[in-house]
Amino acid sequence: MSVFANVPVAPPDAILTLATWFKEDKDPNKCNLGIGAYRTEEGKPWPLPSVLAAQKLVCDDPSEDKEYVPIDGKPEHKRPVQSLLFSEAEIAKGTVATTQAISGTGSLAIIGQFLSNNMNAKMIWVSKPTWGNHHAIFKRCGLETKDYTYYKPETRGFDFEGMMASLEVMQPGDAVLIHACAHNPTGVDPTEEQWKAIIAKIKERKVVPLLDNAYQGYASGSLEKDGLACSLFEASGMEYFLAQSFAKNFGLYGERIGYIHVRCGTKESADAVLSQLKILIRQAYSSPPRHGAAIVYKILSSPELKAQWLGELKLMSDRILQMRAALRSAIEAKGTPGTWNHITDQIGMFSFTGLTTPQVERMVNEFHIYMTKDGRISVAGLNPGNVNYVAESIDKVVRS
Repeated sequence: MSVFANVPVAPPDAILTLATWFKEDKDPNKCNLGIGAYRTEEGKPWPLPSVLAAQKLVCDDPSEDKEYVPIDGKPEHKRPVQSLLFSEAEIAKGTVATTQAISGTGSLAIIGQFLSNNMNAKMIWVSKPTWGNHHAIFKRCGLETKDYTYYKPETRGFDFEGMMASLEVMQPGDAVLIHACAHNPTGVDPTEEQWKAIIAKIKERKVVPLLDNAYQGYASGSLEKDGLACSLFEASGMEYFLAQSFAKNFGLYGERIGYIHVRCGTKESADAVLSQLKILIRQAYSSPPRHGAAIVYKILSSPELKAQWLGELKLMSDRILQMRAALRSAIEAKGTPGTWNHITDQIGMFSFTGLTTPQVERMVNEFHIYMTKDGRISVAGLNPGNVNYVAESIDKVVRS
């Protein structure tokens, strides 16, 4: 009898399973709309030219080595990434505790441990729906997760009144996870006035905010526009956590580069918070990877490379907008039952199509279009060669 005889086989990850099915599928019409990664008009991965140029500079730098970096990342790397999210005045105060982390997922995991271990938090509220991994990450940290209202299926839009009602019942000391921009999976964000009301209510309820910032610049092509919520949280004077990922907006999916930022009330608090974050990181993975961080730093510290990167961000976001318009136009041209304006009203990488689980199953099994069972598609997976086929398939499953 094996000592592992009582270990059950874990269920496979839904999104990664879709990727495996897609890879094994021999159908010539197959489309992968499941995984959140940018694709060109030919459906191919696109390493950003600015990233490739920065990578070459890093590799050719004679001062580069493969030694361990500090637990919280290289000190000189911090200010450029802080500048994407905070005002120069805030950074100068020294009240932002910043540490490199393992992309967005690793950042959230360390923040969850900090909430549980160092703040005695018991509960974190997450939007309904949310990214599928959020619940698992925080439960593993010993936190209970509870849903707050966010999406209104009838309008396929944001449920502002529902979210405000949910915030009203949150207790002081609870944490609340906020998608900073391009909400995953719905692609629906609050307006500026709604953000202000949400932030005021969070402050009134003495709830601890955690901003998940995975798509800044990628959603609209503008760092400032996509950073609206971050700017408003800073203006509120609150203390909060922020998980920053560079997987999408730098195309550094496999480098796993991200940062944790904690906006504190005083420099002394920031120093204490950073010291405790470093202990958690040391226990988890000792120190962070250096290559992706070096690439990001090279781009952000070079005016020419940064300008090139910003242009590439705009190119990616514009193409996604074009694909949204093309899909909506193709569906409406067929007279498909229902309303489809939500496809262009939503923003960012994902669209919450409104397809039901049985309809999604037909999309996958019959038409070889791979998407998550909640009807979310990655718009980045659409291109001029497959958008009409996707629209035809949606029309068929909706009509029947």
